[in-house]
Amino acid sequence: MRYEFRLAELLGHTPDRRKRPGTIKAIVEYTGLDRHQVASLLKNEAKYIPLEALSRLCDYLVEHGYASGDQLPGALFAVKPEHFWEVVARRRKLEICLGVRRPDSQDAPETAWVVASDAVLLGEVLNGVTTLGGTDKLTRSPEETGVESREIPTHPELLKQTLVWSPGNVEAEEAIARSSKVHNDFVASAGDKALICLGSVKSNPVVEMVIADTFQLEPFKSQDSVKTASDRGCPFFLRYRDHDPHIPSASAGMRLSETEAADEPGIYYEKADGSWAYAGGQDTALVFYIYRESLGRLEMVLSGFSGRATRLLARTLSNRSEEFWPPVYQENYLQVGAYIVQYQPATEEMRPDDILRTDIVGNPTITPLPVEAIARRLQP
Repeated sequence: MRYEFRLAELLGHTPDRRKRPGTIKAIVEYTGLDRHQVASLLKNEAKYIPLEALSRLCDYLVEHGYASGDQLPGALFAVKPEHFWEVVARRRKLEICLGVRRPDSQDAPETAWVVASDAVLLGEVLNGVTTLGGTDKLTRSPEETGVESREIPTHPELLKQTLVWSPGNVEAEEAIARSSKVHNDFVASAGDKALICLGSVKSNPVVEMVIADTFQLEPFKSQDSVKTASDRGCPFFLRYRDHDPHIPSASAGMRLSETEAADEPGIYYEKADGSWAYAGGQDTALVFYIYRESLGRLEMVLSGFSGRATRLLARTLSNRSEEFWPPVYQENYLQVGAYIVQYQPATEEMRPDDILRTDIVGNPTITPLPVEAIARRLQP
């Protein structure tokens, strides 16, 4: 069992330099600790912490109302997740966000619906979180831990479901405003938390907020006119179909760059040498997450390019979730996972009842994005 230091989470401190409210200076002045030591503790980068320094930090947290004396020092430590589903299940709060559609803008709001494939994926997320992908009994075995399993919390204490308008179902400004509020409210909320967005930016615009925030891009601003594809701020790209709603996006559009076309709809990604590859269209999916360890904050995107790919992704999360962990990119307090999932095309003509099947198999090929493609967009 490994532990992580959660000082940043208790303080509500963010690694983003643009949003730092002088936290380090305040701690240094109160405790007398070295500035670099405090910065290292906030990032969960410190290899050890002297008891004297731990005592001073506890005094600071109590004095400033961040924790009570009976909660410390335990509140400063949390179990470090070692599996894909565990990183989700160990969050205290879990929010799942889906896009909502309606066939006619004149219809009453209560007639809005969530597509069947997203419902299947939602079910698998709930199954994975509550059973740790079927390994719950093994992970929490009393023989291994020496205590009753109920004493080791591995399920979120609070589950919240959030709905947003899919692009094309309301005015773009309304869809963007709603998704911005959902993401901003999540970021501003206190405590250990996770936000899982189901669908692509085509159906769930909160996906755009998560990706743009990760790579510090302006959300809902197209990058189709960058000079070359390597100048894109996101290492993967969703090329819309002609009939899709073309909401402006930092991670989606119609061209890789001003001079480079994206001829086929689907998902593209950058390779280690800076060139771009076409992963595929209808039978392609994306798994993306960013885990800010010191904050206890996880954001995840589970996205199939088509309904079939979404249902196949649900199946893959059920039986091959271990291939999405560990993260591709790790820098102590920041961990990023990004994976392209390619499925074999259907060999038989789709039958009317295939939409009801939740057990289809597509022999997935799971490709982690190169760490180089992610690192050059995250490192200063």
